Amino acid sequence: MKEFELKYGCNPNQKPAKIYMQDGSELPIEILSGRPGYINFLDAFNSWQLVKELKSATGLPAATSFKHVSPTSAAVGVKLSSELKRACFVDDIEGLDDSPLACAYARARGTDRMSSFGDWIALSDVCDVTTAKLIKREISDGIIAPGYEPEALEILKTKKKGNYNIVKIDEAYVPAPVECKQVYGITFEQGRNNFEINPALFENIVTENKNMTPEAVRDLTIALITLKYTQSNSVCFAYDGQAIGVGAGQQSRIHCTRLAGTKADTWHLRQYKKVLELPFLPTISRPDRDNVIDGYINKNEEDVCAEGNWQKYFTERPEPLTAEEARAYLDTVTGVSLGSDAFFPFGDNIERAKRSGVSYIAEPGGSVRDDVVIDTCNKYGIAMAFTGMRLFHH
Repeated sequence: MKEFELKYGCNPNQKPAKIYMQDGSELPIEILSGRPGYINFLDAFNSWQLVKELKSATGLPAATSFKHVSPTSAAVGVKLSSELKRACFVDDIEGLDDSPLACAYARARGTDRMSSFGDWIALSDVCDVTTAKLIKREISDGIIAPGYEPEALEILKTKKKGNYNIVKIDEAYVPAPVECKQVYGITFEQGRNNFEINPALFENIVTENKNMTPEAVRDLTIALITLKYTQSNSVCFAYDGQAIGVGAGQQSRIHCTRLAGTKADTWHLRQYKKVLELPFLPTISRPDRDNVIDGYINKNEEDVCAEGNWQKYFTERPEPLTAEEARAYLDTVTGVSLGSDAFFPFGDNIERAKRSGVSYIAEPGGSVRDDVVIDTCNKYGIAMAFTGMRLFHH
């Protein structure tokens, strides 16, 4: 297949639209089901790069959940605790522990379930049956992977009345070293960002605390690879083999950090006993549960515990999660890693990071206020490495 005609571009009025290879060669993909659109393919090709690089860097199967050309999370195939399985709604998936790939996607999808609603999925390895069963029951637009077990493919083809977007990519495909795009009729050209993120990147530790554990190096690697394919400015919190909070596309770095930190806090609080034991009505759908849990934790648009509201969601009225209770729980969290795609210009980012249990940081360095940022890390005993490499992505 040398080109594929799309229904429209980013919006229905943007026609014609298609994908093709500029040199006239065959596309490195097969469309096994559905008809992916313009944004689907932007998500597909960005997300595939992320999981391919994560697998190469860690040696573990990787998965990501993408929305609007940024990851909601990315993860590698580490087993989930019983609490995390419950928080991710996967405690009933038979054989989950036996499939590292399914564990990776359970983590990626379960991190920020509200943002992952209608996601695009990328898998680093051939999709197995366990992973397909997990995907089948989630609201999702499509998937890209290097292959599919026959039974897994048949399971996925039942989604969306047979119209679920399933793409197979040639994992041996290597893009040209120079890439182009057009904006306002003007062509931009640049070398591809083939910078390799590996453990050597975290050797320049500039803080008094020089201790970077193997788990921290793994999680910082995950954070930076995630940022490499996240719309900038961006900050990523990572823990236990996965990104737990991504702050994407903000003009101010402190807003990136606040957004990512709030998502990381929500991820931790979803595993709090009081949240795990919310008495949901059996008729409540998975997406509605996600919204209610987020409202319960973050006190959003609706007080889900208020009289007249709780009856819509619960079998009995739950006790609210107080700010003091949440803060006390979050104060027990440590060992979180934080990556930033550019330098931190002020110490306020470190102050906010500390509130979400950050113990390790990787950022490029190079700010005129590096000394202030280092001093703030030293105040809290945080170990910080300067990578010397910016990771902007637009």
